[in-house]
Amino acid sequence: MQNCKTSENQTMCRMLRIACATALAVAFAVALPQPTRAANVTPPPVPTNIEVPTGNTLFLVGHGVGTQNYICLPSDTGVKFVLFTPEATLFNPEDNTEQLITHFFSPNRNPTERGEKKGTIRVTWQDSQDTSTVWAKAIGSASSSTDPAFVAKGAVNWLLLKAVGAEVGPDGGDTLSDTTFIQRLNTSGGLAPTGCTSSADVGKQAFEPYTADYFFYKEDSN
Repeated sequence: MQNCKTSENQTMCRMLRIACATALAVAFAVALPQPTRAANVTPPPVPTNIEVPTGNTLFLVGHGVGTQNYICLPSDTGVKFVLFTPEATLFNPEDNTEQLITHFFSPNRNPTERGEKKGTIRVTWQDSQDTSTVWAKAIGSASSSTDPAFVAKGAVNWLLLKAVGAEVGPDGGDTLSDTTFIQRLNTSGGLAPTGCTSSADVGKQAFEPYTADYFFYKEDSN
């Protein structure tokens, strides 16, 4: 190691320290998982009732793997399985190994939609790196499709959901906070099972494996 006591060597040592610090910073940035952008991704054809409104641009895609979780509850017709939360991880669809987002139900902490009450339980997506969060809801029954021309047999429906709440991460991360719409497409599995037929079944839970592709949109920048 060079002696840093002389004026010439002090300058050289400072340059070496700066170079090393820069190299470490670059290496650290490269090592961090980066969000999967969707500039070159085209969503599949969808039924017209779940098309995203004009003026929104696709910016992120994740492949979800997890379960649709049901509980048997009383209903107007007796008893039935009711969804109490999805529980899934969204991965980079290019390799299905890089974790991007977690998906679940949670209280909407920061409503952005007029009339949306704080604390309303909504379907939720949270970025795995910057913890930015978006809450959304289906836009009535018209935002769902079980059309067999698109939806596989035995699969949960395709959906169009509108963002009704958003939150940046504690360090200002905003990967998901500008989301306007989300589509759930290319589904497989996840339908409620049989086994909820009488009052004796109330409280029974079922965790049904499913997969789906989630397409995230935000307002056009132009």
